[in-house]
Amino acid sequence: MPPGPLSNGKAEKMQKTLIIIKPDAFDRRLVGKIVSRFEAKGLQLLAMKLAAISEETAKKHYAEHEAKPFFDGLVRFITGGPVVLMVWGGGSAIAAARRLMGRTNAAEAEPGTIRGDWGLSGQFNLVHGSDSLESAEREIDLFFSPEELVELPHSDSKWFESPS
Repeated sequence: MPPGPLSNGKAEKMQKTLIIIKPDAFDRRLVGKIVSRFEAKGLQLLAMKLAAISEETAKKHYAEHEAKPFFDGLVRFITGGPVVLMVWGGGSAIAAARRLMGRTNAAEAEPGTIRGDWGLSGQFNLVHGSDSLESAEREIDLFFSPEELVELPHSDSKWFESPS
């Protein structure tokens, strides 16, 4: 990414995050509205596909929750319908995406966030987003091959760079 007009000449390293539009959002026809929030923020779409997540893949995805009582419900929910898998990139992409999504429990999510505006509960919360660099790397590798990621500079990327 080229340095922007207000930068110190050093381009910020692109961070990547996995975002999943879950079956409840797909069923409610919110895919376009959700995607537009990430685009408007200035994040770069690097990969996107419509998929059905297998039970085996869902268990790998939610492995850190395996011992928790809600694990089976998570797996059942994410495998219960189509999802949209996406990789978004940009400076501080993980934090930016998590702010856009809002709190996990939609009843506590702030208005103006995806979950705050359209979410119904803690379980039916429309989207998943990576919560750290480590989980982003693991999750992206679970759903996408390196060849599926398209990293091309956008003409407007200079406007979304953080000044130093």
